[in-house]
Amino acid sequence: MTDLQDIVEAFELLGDWESRYLYLIELGENLPDMPETNRTEERRVKACMSKVWIRAYNEPGNSELVCFEGECDTAVIKGVLALLIDLVSGKTVAEIQQLDLDEVFQRLRLDKHLSPNRHVGVYAIADLMKQQAAALGVQQSRMATA
Repeated sequence: MTDLQDIVEAFELLGDWESRYLYLIELGENLPDMPETNRTEERRVKACMSKVWIRAYNEPGNSELVCFEGECDTAVIKGVLALLIDLVSGKTVAEIQQLDLDEVFQRLRLDKHLSPNRHVGVYAIADLMKQQAAALGVQQSRMATA
């Protein structure tokens, strides 16, 4: 779990957009592979031009926290996916629901450097992450009252 301020500081150290772009690609390259069996249609981000899958699951040993795994077929979006996973994994459902993607975009200056189509895709990724986290929260509530 990484704080947005930590990510902002890392991006600011990089200076120009080209360095940040390469850093995003590197983040994507370091994202652990998502098993093929987890790449189901229900986990696919349909509004994204890239092929993106995301899966939420409870953190082992602490069912109150949510973690994510993901996969993408394009380098830059895979980097943004890795960044989002790092930002929200290990947080509660309520904390994930509070993710303000506009703030992330502005503070990292991604709003000026990603195309409108990529914006749509990234927002769709975040929306699916929030939906999946909420579904896990509902499951936890049902199990707690059962």
